[in-house]
Amino acid sequence: MTEKFTRWDASDHLKTEEDIMAYFEACLDDDPGDGSLVRAALGDIAKAGNMSKLAREIGLSREVLYRALSTDGNPEFATIMKVIKGLGLRLHAGRTRHSNYRDEG
Repeated sequence: MTEKFTRWDASDHLKTEEDIMAYFEACLDDDPGDGSLVRAALGDIAKAGNMSKLAREIGLSREVLYRALSTDGNPEFATIMKVIKGLGLRLHAGRTRHSNYRDEG
């Protein structure tokens, strides 16, 4: 008997607003600092909805949006912010650990 495997796709599991928010928050928290996980999460969330409609709403072609959010994409911060707003999400700032960057000494 041969086993059959399918590729797991996060966008298939983002059914509710709660799913989307929890997923996006987790990716923000776990991103290694290069934006790769956030970019991937935005792509997954966009795919779970209507990528073409989102692209129109934020003023990009569907192809440009797919490319920007792909693993090889390197979108400008302005593009990321447009996508976040277009998806009805927002970034949240908070301290994750003590930082000495403001210490004077």
